[in-house]
Amino acid sequence: MESSQTNRELVALRDVCKTYADGNVQALRNVSLAVARGEFVSIMGPSGCGKSTLLNMLGALDRPTSGEVYFADQPLSAMKNLEKLRARRIGFVFQSFYLLPNLTALENVQLPMFESDRPLHLRRHEAERLLERVGLADRLEHTPHQLSIGQRQRVAIARAMANAPDLILADEPTGSLDSGSGTEIMDLLGELNETQGTTLVVVTHDQTVAERAGRIIRMLDGEVIADEQLPL
Repeated sequence: MESSQTNRELVALRDVCKTYADGNVQALRNVSLAVARGEFVSIMGPSGCGKSTLLNMLGALDRPTSGEVYFADQPLSAMKNLEKLRARRIGFVFQSFYLLPNLTALENVQLPMFESDRPLHLRRHEAERLLERVGLADRLEHTPHQLSIGQRQRVAIARAMANAPDLILADEPTGSLDSGSGTEIMDLLGELNETQGTTLVVVTHDQTVAERAGRIIRMLDGEVIADEQLPL
């Protein structure tokens, strides 16, 4: 691979396999792929095909059984502090939100910032700015149970943006939403990609959501079976 192409890569898998339990479940089979800086990629495939496992590899949440994962050309196996990498350079958006129920929207968004050196008043100011950006300026002090499902997902996106990450990984971000709210969420994620150049990888079952990306990776039985560049 040419060095100029390598320099554009943000995250890459090289011959990655992942086997669980007693070795009978092979979630990933010799997967090799790269995601460039500023790219918007969707991952599709049936349940159990390895999509979420692949996302966990990209986000340094799991380690391969064999092969290597690279972030900004650095092998994850050689990194001593993956928690710092995740906190500072990767944002996560999940279908189930994973907001802390007893914290307000403002407090939930600040959680990733505790890995940074920002003082409390700057954390609060940034969280307010992010919540305003996702349309929740009037919901700062609301806890998750006081918010609609769509609003909770907006809080989750604001939290993912907290440390201005290089990469946002979204696992079925519209799966719990109605079509209108889902479109709004994808508009927000697309805007991040377009205006800030944030690299975005979205796992989805929804073809309409997938086609918002510039590239669709299709998986089956732990393997990448297609890698399609979409027309602009």
